[in-house]
Amino acid sequence: MPVPAPAAEPEPPVPGSDPDTHRFECRSCGFVYDPGEGIAKLAIAPGTPFSALDVASFRCPVCRSKVAAFRDIGPRNKPSGFEENLGYGLGVNQLTPGQKNVLIFGGFALAFAFFLSLYSLR
Repeated sequence: MPVPAPAAEPEPPVPGSDPDTHRFECRSCGFVYDPGEGIAKLAIAPGTPFSALDVASFRCPVCRSKVAAFRDIGPRNKPSGFEENLGYGLGVNQLTPGQKNVLIFGGFALAFAFFLSLYSLR
């Protein structure tokens, strides 16, 4: 008598694939709604997904655009840029926008520190 194969366990969801955790950007002004932060100015609690916002009454806090003006830009930890270009650039294209800011402004701070150190030479 053959032994039945064990039922396949469902795969765990990929982090960031849940649309309720995605950020949305206003195409009019560039404001980014992050469900992890909410909007204190509009009394929207952190953890409120964009899909739970009232379509009739929600407006962009910067430019007052309607919900239709927002587009999904993915989760917070998603690398910025076009998907087909993420494999180029010595790995820099794989960085998130926050990591790119640290790299850029950290480089400026280091260059400025080196420039100031030249005054110590005689």
